[in-house]
Amino acid sequence: MSNAFSDAASRHAVLAPYGWDDGWEAAFGPYARQGLIPGRVVRVDRGRCDVVTPDGTVRADTEFVVPRDPMKVVCTGDWAAVDAADAGEPRYVRTLLPRRTEVARSTSSKRSDGQVLAANVDHAVIAVSLAAELDLGRVERFVALAWESGAQPVVVLTKADLVDDPGALAHLVADTETSAPGVQVLPVSATTGQGVEVLAALLAAGTSVLLGQSGAGKSTLANALVGEDVQDVREIRDSDGKGRHTTTTRNLLPLPSGGALIDTPGLRGVGLWDAEGGVSQAFAEIEAYAADCRFHDCAHETEPGCAVLAAVEDGSLPPRRLDSYRKLLRENAYLAARTDARLRSEMRREWKHRQALGRHMVERKRGPQRKP
Repeated sequence: MSNAFSDAASRHAVLAPYGWDDGWEAAFGPYARQGLIPGRVVRVDRGRCDVVTPDGTVRADTEFVVPRDPMKVVCTGDWAAVDAADAGEPRYVRTLLPRRTEVARSTSSKRSDGQVLAANVDHAVIAVSLAAELDLGRVERFVALAWESGAQPVVVLTKADLVDDPGALAHLVADTETSAPGVQVLPVSATTGQGVEVLAALLAAGTSVLLGQSGAGKSTLANALVGEDVQDVREIRDSDGKGRHTTTTRNLLPLPSGGALIDTPGLRGVGLWDAEGGVSQAFAEIEAYAADCRFHDCAHETEPGCAVLAAVEDGSLPPRRLDSYRKLLRENAYLAARTDARLRSEMRREWKHRQALGRHMVERKRGPQRKP
């Protein structure tokens, strides 16, 4: 018993800064009895990964955990059971502990595969650069992805020092808050330090992941939060605020104020993956209006008694929000249908029904036509 207690205390002392807690200790129990040791994956590279363990950071092979499902491959942020040290012998990841959360997107694969960007994160920090025009549709897409993951989204408006007018900055923050209900929005400048301490305090508990386009300032922000230059930073084009990827792998970094941060490469495309719940949460006000629609299956297009369309008409709901909501739901349904024959059939029937309803509404507006 004393040895078991000593081992648990040792695990907690080394791994607590990386997010180890009593829940992970309990989940690891069966593997401890097999002589394995726990560790957190801090980097994955070509079938091998760096794992922080009570023995220090080790390089381990992942060949024993290569699943058929691409969503189950070893990912930065995973907690793993790893071989104990054995002189001269290679180390292997034997299994992964069940994930609490996972940030996933769809890939460009014709098989409609999903890709996990980070595992076991508590906050999804969405970096949006103010060096370029604010794209609220992209903010909504990232927020939906974050909500679906199970993490709490936070929108960080980076390079806030480039906006000289305080009133203009306040307006940009307000627009973003309207597009991300229930999400904290922070203007931050890694150059001047504006907002960095507030963000660090917010991320001090748990693990966070940085998401955003290339050129959004994620690596610069990661360096500011860590307190040293741990990530490479390159110049971006002044014309469009874009640049080359400065981060090519997903790296987990412990933060001096507490917590851990996963920096990710810039994302050119952010396809949603099975994210209907995330979209609903990202557009919570539309879901609230929809509860008052006359029909429970209202599509918010031409139906009579639609509370959502009424909110658009009276100015309570910006038309752009409804357009974005429809777009993300269509995209999510399309991706789901590519791998589900039954759903494809249901979607075809729904499209035919809506086409017929549209023709009927047009005929009603025209009224009875006289024969010549």
